[in-house]
Amino acid sequence: MRVLNTSNSIANTYLAELRNVEVQNDRLRFRTNLQRLGTLMAYEISKTLHFEEQKIQTPLAITTEQTISDSIVLVSILRAAVPFMNGFLDVFDHSEVGFIGAWRKEETENIEVALEYSAAPNLNGKTLILIDPMLATGKSLVASLNQILKNGKPTSIHLASVIAAPEGIEYLKRNIEVDHELWTWAVDEKLNDKSYIVPGLGDAGDLSFGSKL
Repeated sequence: MRVLNTSNSIANTYLAELRNVEVQNDRLRFRTNLQRLGTLMAYEISKTLHFEEQKIQTPLAITTEQTISDSIVLVSILRAAVPFMNGFLDVFDHSEVGFIGAWRKEETENIEVALEYSAAPNLNGKTLILIDPMLATGKSLVASLNQILKNGKPTSIHLASVIAAPEGIEYLKRNIEVDHELWTWAVDEKLNDKSYIVPGLGDAGDLSFGSKL
């Protein structure tokens, strides 16, 4: 697991603004900060990927550069992950993109996850980055991964979040059998009795796009 706020950087300022109730009423800024954190996390993930030497013709001579050789698939869990995923897409601009609809059935006694939409390419031999900003119980992420893996076997799997709860991290450890790397900007204290992350930042989907019925 990679926890990225353990080293000070501009990302911690963006994360602070995401959490701040006095800044959250600016939806554009909230979405922009999610996108910025996606861009910076994509850069960090890129350091772990495979590279190959490529010859480049400049106006003056031929030179060589090390360029990414992985075929990348970004999968966004709707709807909160869309701004966060856009940051990844700014970096991995040639990647394929998939979407999955997963939501929590909160009216039940125990948290259950419903999957109602999935659109993703073939994953065989590719690098999968599954993106969801809030890792709370972990159930949505596990259910989404299980659904996406029906599309093939990737060579590597990265799970990307902004904030993670310890309970969600443990759930992933117990319920994901394939090799994967979890990335997050921060690990928070706990879940409350409604399974929301504390201190967290609230509902990332509502803060990005407005409340839903």
